[in-house]
Amino acid sequence: MANLRTAMDSAFWDQPVASPKTLEGCARSIPGDPFPLDATRASRALRIQQLSLLGNGFPLGIIPSYCSTSNKDLGSFSLQSVLLKLATSNCWLGLIGQLRPKKLISSIKTEFSNAEKLEFSVFKDAAKHFLDKSLYSIGLSSQFSPTPSCSVLLSTERHGEKTKPRYKMMLFQQLPSHDITLEAAWPELFIDHKGGYWDVPESISLDMSSLVSESGFRYRFGVHKSNGHPKAVDGINDEPPLALMPGLCGKASFSYEKSKDFWRKKQSRKDVMITLDDGCILYPSYDVRLSEPHSAISATVGGSCAAWFRGWGNSASADGEISTSTRKRSPFSADLFGSICYSFQHGQFIELYRDLTRVDARLDICSAFAVTERAFNLFRRSSVSSANNPLSSPRLNLTLQQQVAGPIIFRVDSRFSLGSTSGQQGPHVEDLIYSLSYSLRLLRSGKVVAWYSPKRKEGMIELRLFEF
Repeated sequence: MANLRTAMDSAFWDQPVASPKTLEGCARSIPGDPFPLDATRASRALRIQQLSLLGNGFPLGIIPSYCSTSNKDLGSFSLQSVLLKLATSNCWLGLIGQLRPKKLISSIKTEFSNAEKLEFSVFKDAAKHFLDKSLYSIGLSSQFSPTPSCSVLLSTERHGEKTKPRYKMMLFQQLPSHDITLEAAWPELFIDHKGGYWDVPESISLDMSSLVSESGFRYRFGVHKSNGHPKAVDGINDEPPLALMPGLCGKASFSYEKSKDFWRKKQSRKDVMITLDDGCILYPSYDVRLSEPHSAISATVGGSCAAWFRGWGNSASADGEISTSTRKRSPFSADLFGSICYSFQHGQFIELYRDLTRVDARLDICSAFAVTERAFNLFRRSSVSSANNPLSSPRLNLTLQQQVAGPIIFRVDSRFSLGSTSGQQGPHVEDLIYSLSYSLRLLRSGKVVAWYSPKRKEGMIELRLFEF
């Protein structure tokens, strides 16, 4: 079933979205934006853990990724690898290195093209290009677990073309029925629904979320503090999102989930047993979460409220200047949201061919008040336009998965806006993600995913665990 938890998590500042923009492998979605696609949610595994495992299947342990940079000479293609890994029973330390080879190759090619003779000095000048620090990025991560239910993550990374490093700290505490998370970053990278990136100089979040109860009820509350004026990455000309402006905010949210099967074929032991001459062997599905053919519907409905204790007026930027934007956010806000999803799957994902076809369709109402206001304006034929509010249009998310051969699946995730938005008239495609995955049977529900986003012009390879 499509991820219904996205509806609640989108109201907070710590929802991870997969991105090769940082060595951490993710950015954060922005509260107040439409819900992100399920395919864009970052892996549950830390990036350095992913690279450590993925390196076993790639030549020299080097994993490629694709992402644009502000310096076009560096190119979009990059290579990542784990340079150092130390681990004990309750802690580990890792070092990630990244190289952007385009500028290096073009510089060396220019040196040899301009040389009249292949002398030692030519090779010496070409070798100097390896010392260009803008080609390299390096990241250091460490994790310490004082108890089985508590872990602390510290990380920093430095990109050669950037002047300042990034720092991050995360504390995770697991309780019997709740999870507590404390995150702090200097700066934190956010991504908006248009694919634009924003750097917030300081971002601190403290959240407590409940586990899903048997009745389907969940709740979450927390506080968030932003400091410093958001800065656009890669030359975006838009105004910063209001949710990223400096201030202290308290937020609470709840949701209620329910699902119903029209029909479902449970996987039996007979389905996964193969009889041979010398006995029977167990041959389970490539992915336990894709092992049951079904037709089902699910829904979630919930609400959220936020209170800004400061920072709802004009704000100071990082260099002390006052923002000239006339936009103001309300000191208190409340809203309702909801999602309804239909899922159909054919096949048990056991055979080599034609054993998995799956379609998921999810309709999102990101803001009930914004949708109601838009409908009211249309009914009155008011000249007031709601197109500038990205939450005023319902979104339809479609996910198609098709087995190619054995554990290989081709997947397409798309998001459609059912109304006009700023710059677009009528229903239109807002986002599209193509991916190819290789399921790892030994992990029960793990897979190597290579995805590409035409809208963001980005792509990367990830190790993902326990997702549909």
